[in-house]
Amino acid sequence: MARPLFQSTMHSNTELALPYPALAAEIAALLADTSVHVPPRIVAPLHGGGSLFVMPGSDTQVAMTKVISFTPGNVGTARPTIQGDVLVLDVATGERRLLLDGPTVTARRTAAVSLLAAQRLAPNPDGPVLIVGAGVQGKAHLDAFAAGLGSRRFRIASRSASSAEQLAAHARLHGLEAEVVTDPDAALQDCPLVVTCTPASQAVLHATPRADAFVAAVGAFTPAMVELSPEFCRHFAEQGRIVVDTPEAEHEAGDLLQAGLEVAGMPTLTDVVLQGTATQKDLPVLFKSCGWAGWDLAAARLAMRVAATA
Repeated sequence: MARPLFQSTMHSNTELALPYPALAAEIAALLADTSVHVPPRIVAPLHGGGSLFVMPGSDTQVAMTKVISFTPGNVGTARPTIQGDVLVLDVATGERRLLLDGPTVTARRTAAVSLLAAQRLAPNPDGPVLIVGAGVQGKAHLDAFAAGLGSRRFRIASRSASSAEQLAAHARLHGLEAEVVTDPDAALQDCPLVVTCTPASQAVLHATPRADAFVAAVGAFTPAMVELSPEFCRHFAEQGRIVVDTPEAEHEAGDLLQAGLEVAGMPTLTDVVLQGTATQKDLPVLFKSCGWAGWDLAAARLAMRVAATA
């Protein structure tokens, strides 16, 4: 199904406004900004198993609301599973300043959050990078790690061989090394950097990771979703460190909750940014990301600045 012209233009303009290194830096700046206000997001169930997400946020200058539909029934079709928009307002005047493509914001801010976590926490940032899941988030994370971490070598695993090959071709087109692998567990020993961004319907990683592993898990964002086995999660709790993106992970991190781990009190990305934590070369790190409207606000802030200088 062809994307309508106006959607294609909005997608391209949103991408240009949100370069990954600048977006990761903006996310770090937002976490240090005490004026940021992010109410709890609204999640409304939809008929057929989908969900409607309404995610507002503001600071002293920018207000935004992201309205996103998540439709699992679209998996395997030409229609995206995530659709919607981000409305950006000027706080002083109440005027609408920008309308951003919601799925593009979601993809880029999620990957930028993982990038920021890797920049601050990865014991061995040199790669190769194992990406499990070759959809929109797989591509976003590949691009983000290449742009912001300097990653050049990638291993790609996906339930869809054609999707994995397409992502590998995309990587090679941009001068990167990419290899499709069929067993992500076997690839763990070759890859100190790992990203899981699957539909989160079943565990895709079970084996013991490297001692210097950094794993960013972004696919599961409800208590019922999972992409890491309980044993995999408990390994990090017992032998390494687990960092979550926000305190809301206490109710949303399906991987950790189904592993029987006490998520409340785990360090957050805010703790990492504000307090600083020294990486330990022999201590693996699991970064569990569930999503937060603050990441969308960071994207809106950056897009506003880019638009002002255009």
